[in-house]
Amino acid sequence: MNFKRLVIATFLAASQVAMVLPASAEEAVPNTPPSEANVSGQTVNNPANGNQDPNAVTGETVNPDQGQVEGQTEGQVEGQVTEENGGTTVPGNEQEGTGTDSTVTGGSTTTTTPSTNSLSNGTGAGQLILMMDSKKMYQNGKEYLAGYPMEVKKGVSYVSIRAIVERAGLQISYDNKTKETIIQRGADELRFKVNASNYKVNGVTTKMSGTSYSAKNNFMVPLTAITKALNMPYEWDQKGKRVIVSVSTKPIASFSIGNKEVISGETQVQYLTNAYSPSGLQIVNEEWIGREEMYMTPGAYTVTYRVQDSSGQWSDPFSLTVNVRKPHTPPVANFTTDKDTYKMGELITYNDLSTDEVGIKDRDWENKQLAFFSPGPVSIKLTVTNEFGLTSSIEKTITITNETLYTRDDFNKIFTPVGDKYAFDGTQVPTWEKVNYTFTSDSTTLIRSNSPETVFSEGVVYRESAIGDTRFMIHHANATGKNVKMYVIATNKNTTETARLTQTNFGFAGPNQYATGVGKASVERYYQSMQTGSKYKDMWIAPGESKIILNDLSATAMKQGEVISLFADLYSDHTLQYDVIMIDSSKDPFVYLPYLSVLPSDIHNRGTYSDATRHIEYGDLIGTKPVRLLIGDNSSDPFLVGEDGPTGEYKLNAGNFGVVYTIKLYRVAPNTLITFNPRGGFYTGNIMVNGNIVPVALSSGLSAPNENSVLFRSGDREQTVEFLFTAAPGSNLSVNLLFQPLPEVKQP
Repeated sequence: MNFKRLVIATFLAASQVAMVLPASAEEAVPNTPPSEANVSGQTVNNPANGNQDPNAVTGETVNPDQGQVEGQTEGQVEGQVTEENGGTTVPGNEQEGTGTDSTVTGGSTTTTTPSTNSLSNGTGAGQLILMMDSKKMYQNGKEYLAGYPMEVKKGVSYVSIRAIVERAGLQISYDNKTKETIIQRGADELRFKVNASNYKVNGVTTKMSGTSYSAKNNFMVPLTAITKALNMPYEWDQKGKRVIVSVSTKPIASFSIGNKEVISGETQVQYLTNAYSPSGLQIVNEEWIGREEMYMTPGAYTVTYRVQDSSGQWSDPFSLTVNVRKPHTPPVANFTTDKDTYKMGELITYNDLSTDEVGIKDRDWENKQLAFFSPGPVSIKLTVTNEFGLTSSIEKTITITNETLYTRDDFNKIFTPVGDKYAFDGTQVPTWEKVNYTFTSDSTTLIRSNSPETVFSEGVVYRESAIGDTRFMIHHANATGKNVKMYVIATNKNTTETARLTQTNFGFAGPNQYATGVGKASVERYYQSMQTGSKYKDMWIAPGESKIILNDLSATAMKQGEVISLFADLYSDHTLQYDVIMIDSSKDPFVYLPYLSVLPSDIHNRGTYSDATRHIEYGDLIGTKPVRLLIGDNSSDPFLVGEDGPTGEYKLNAGNFGVVYTIKLYRVAPNTLITFNPRGGFYTGNIMVNGNIVPVALSSGLSAPNENSVLFRSGDREQTVEFLFTAAPGSNLSVNLLFQPLPEVKQP
């Protein structure tokens, strides 16, 4: 019989039977013989439909492990690794071996059987008896010979993989390319390598209780590696010095319910069957008990399924409980307001009292405002939706009198939530007095890779060398017409010294098609890394070595039209060359880097700039009158001057994108409102205020010049307020921080 088919068929047949084993089951001689138990109702994933060849036994003696593979080269395991006993994720090493495909014919049997005393209860149908320290195996009263005795090493029982798999009627093969012995049963697949402590079960790398090896050309593996993966019950007969393994070849039946849920009187139940014969026989009959196409009454219903193969054998019954739920009811929308009558400009408090049996997924308000500024009746509506798509609505009418508590502008200043926006007359802002601040700078090198912003071909989008504190700002869109990846490759061109590269802060977003969205998200994540320190890492780059850094950038391929945005702060103790490249996602960046040309810039800005961290400190009292602090205007805040890394051309960092500002105002007056107002166009991003990240703005961005976003309100005492800000890619500069006195708070 073909060597591949034998192992696969045996392995799959046995995997349908579950077992309960003591913790000492791996040991050769446990103190107490374990008892055998069957677990019913086990679902089988992707079983075959009986297409394997049956393993007939012919009439001559055979060594079942003749010609097994050997080898011992080690390599890395990829993918998830689980423990054989318990499922804990662990690292592992995958071993490679060498060998060739081989086939094996069926083995003959003799009529020799163990004595009655030694066999006791181990001669039942579907049982395989393995004798300790012996080649002998017994099945259905007949003796077979393994190629090598079952033996114990370091407390682990090892068996010849071919012997046990062949006797269980599975299929075995060998993959010359991966150097793996493969056992299959239906769609289930196990892969073993010689000299390995791991094996793969349906692609998942799993740790064995011991290390596989080759003994006189026989592939030896821990017994539990096979019995565990294939759910083959076995027990240890201490008196007879033998292991009794269940290798039943009855067909296997299972099914699952394809519906997410079953509702009485509504759901047509989908029964998804899985049935096959481990011996490859055709499934010719099936039987159901308790099956209904639609259940009319809620409750728990047991459904049982079994199948028959062409030899007449019936499978064990497989049962599932179908939980039938009553029809879903819609949610109940409900809300109240703290009063029924309000003055114009009076704050309205809403209390959402909506309920649902499972949970409300969406709330949609109509005309819900914090205050109204025209007299008369006002209707407010709430619609709630649960996770089943059922909805409910409620409408409430309140009355607005003709009395005024606050004007719209005063109300917005006092009550607009921090991070939200309100409209005002921004045309008057240029008349406000400027805060005449001064600043100092840190010698941070800014590498701004933002041109060509839209990349039409593969190539190097930026190249520069730097040492010390270095900040990357990268913002590009893919217009190549194919999937690409972006990489930053650091090369140490020093011939003698290893460079240490430290990453401190990092924020990345994308790829997706919304440029302003990824720009905003990258800045927010950059700030978050400052708060948590979670992106700190060190790496070492040897002389002449190149390494990919900022790995999140290249983790996901960019589709046509998608955008990425990145901020990162690094420090290197030696000069490193940085190449920012975009290439086809299937290509190796190290192979293709020497052949990539530097792409020409477009109208957007790229360059290398010094002194890219600015510190603003202001000690005078602020907030007693309307004033503005202007950023990115090239007057109060002059633009950085630098050069293009690849060409050496003069560059001006318009808007000062990539510059990080720390702003410390030592004396902010009591009851001061601080807002963010864009002047150069649309803006959406974030700013840190006293260590907290505040969106600009929460629900959407800001349009210049007549929208602003609330950042902070001081209390009833003078205080210090600190900001940290960098401009979000995709937005526009300049911007103002506005300071003005809050209106007097009134009682309704």
